[in-house]
Amino acid sequence: QVQLVESGGGLVQAGDSLRLSCAASGRTFSSYAMAWFRQAPGKEREFVAAITSGGTTNYADSVKGRFTISGDNAKATVYLQMNNLKPEDTAVYFCAGARYGLGSSMRSAYNYWGQGTQVTVSS
Repeated sequence: QVQLVESGGGLVQAGDSLRLSCAASGRTFSSYAMAWFRQAPGKEREFVAAITSGGTTNYADSVKGRFTISGDNAKATVYLQMNNLKPEDTAVYFCAGARYGLGSSMRSAYNYWGQGTQVTVSS
């Protein structure tokens, strides 16, 4: 069983940066694929980025070149560095995990989820 806790959200202005963190419990973090999803009001939860246990990354087209996902196995933590934020990035950001996952963009591929952290970008 893995528990995921996100942090780092907040209110920023367009063009600013934020770094989200997702701390995982459990001893097998290094075997997990981890991902970030987001959900804006009235919209479905959408894929943002993923990283496999081998370090392969996958990004949604809307964030390529602006967001970077990374992981620290020693700290059992995955990060999402978000640069040049836009108002359309405003959402609740969720961390997700899947043991032996492939870094999929599909929600159904992940069986562990955090509670989410709010990111608000003002124009």
